[in-house]
Amino acid sequence: MMTRAFIAGCSGTSVTPDEAAFFREAAPWGFILFKRNVESPAQVKALCDALRETVGRSDAPILIDQEGGRVQRLGPPHWPKYPAGRTYGQIHANDPLVRREITRLGARLIAHDLRAVGITVDCLPVLDVPTSGAHDVIGDRAYGRTPEQVAVLGRAAAEGLLAGSVLPVIKHMPGHGRAGADSHLALPVVEASRDELEWHDFVPFRILSDMPLAMTAHVVYTALDPDNPATTSAIVMSEIIRGHLGYDGLVMTDDLSMQALSGSYRERTERAFAAGCDMALHCNGKMEEMAAVAEATPLLEGDALRRADAALRRIAHEAEPFDPVDARARLDAALAMVA
Repeated sequence: MMTRAFIAGCSGTSVTPDEAAFFREAAPWGFILFKRNVESPAQVKALCDALRETVGRSDAPILIDQEGGRVQRLGPPHWPKYPAGRTYGQIHANDPLVRREITRLGARLIAHDLRAVGITVDCLPVLDVPTSGAHDVIGDRAYGRTPEQVAVLGRAAAEGLLAGSVLPVIKHMPGHGRAGADSHLALPVVEASRDELEWHDFVPFRILSDMPLAMTAHVVYTALDPDNPATTSAIVMSEIIRGHLGYDGLVMTDDLSMQALSGSYRERTERAFAAGCDMALHCNGKMEEMAAVAEATPLLEGDALRRADAALRRIAHEAEPFDPVDARARLDAALAMVA
């Protein structure tokens, strides 16, 4: 069966007849859930099953943004709260490896929650490195303020997800931490030199270039391409993401409905694929927008298909043995040591 290289949202807590017909015809690679799609564990599991049924693939990936802190789609009363990334970097410990262990543990617990309801991809870890004066859209979502700390704890989070048979997505490639605007609302323009970007912003992405999935940044880097954000820049894709970072995993766009991007949905989608993105992401579930994205999306084939299949093979295993009750107690005890 054909598959198109895009990821779609849906409007509510169940699949509508119109959505089911559209997904059967458009055949997206996967789906993404938001708070509007979540009521209870049983409901989320039923929604995931229904979404996969529309495309006839039991392994169709279902994504979510479950970082902790401000960005957590599954929450109380049915799911526990998780801390923001910065909290892990603030755990008071003489041995920095403790922070790494607890970061991995937090992500392993998240993976346990996600797999229980059928979600197989978490848009985590955030590898952006905030700088002084940047917009707070990243802020406490970052693991620290140095590239080294972000890379170490970011890898720990990715390993925790993979151990629980959930795919991580490194974001926002090649770096959103310096942006002075929220790309949900406006187009950020970063004027740092290429040298500054390479020794600071790009470092965590280079260190985690072995991860299977990545999400682009809707950010203009004037030193690289003054005219286009990374998502639609062939220069950034070829010279930085595939070149300098050496990344050969699957690259998906950030949400195409964000206001950082301009033009129609067809134009946004076409520009992203022309730049070299493997996968389009559209999140809000609005049918008219989804249809325009689908019409401009190619079939999943060639290198994009190879990368997508390689990613799914990374979770085609049983999760490592795990006691969620004991793990949660250990996490809570460690978080009590936050400086």
